[in-house]
Amino acid sequence: MNQVFAPRYALPLLALVLAASCNDSAADGDIVVPSGREVTLIDVITNAPGPDGATARFRFLAPGLSEVDTEAALADMQVLCDSYALPRTKGTVPEPRQIVISLSAEVVPFGEAAPDVVQFFEAFRPEGDTCQWEPF
Repeated sequence: MNQVFAPRYALPLLALVLAASCNDSAADGDIVVPSGREVTLIDVITNAPGPDGATARFRFLAPGLSEVDTEAALADMQVLCDSYALPRTKGTVPEPRQIVISLSAEVVPFGEAAPDVVQFFEAFRPEGDTCQWEPF
C-alpha cells in the first residue's frame, strides 16, 4: 500500500509549514487586536497533539497583561485565531482539528508552569473561515 505521508511525518511537516508561514508576518509586527495591546508571536507549537489529534498552538507575548484583562484577552484571542492563526493553517497536512491561542505577559517555555506570570489560553475549533471557541 502506497502512502504519500507516513503518520510519523505528519506533525513535523505541519510544524515546518506553519513556521515558514508565520516568520514573514511575525517579523513585520503588524498583528492588530481589538484591545490595541501590542502582541507579538512567540512561537507555534505543533508537535504536541491535542485531545482530538493535530493541534496548532500559537503563543503570543502581550507585555503588561494583567488578570483584569480577561474579557479583552478573550476578544483578542478570537481575532488572533480568526485572522492570524486560521489562515496560516489552511492547506497544511494534517490540518489541525484544534487551534490553541495563548497570551502571556512574559515569555514562558512551552509546557512549563509559571504561576507568577499572567497567561490566558483558549481553544478553538476551525470551522470554515472562523474559529469556534471551545471551552476547556
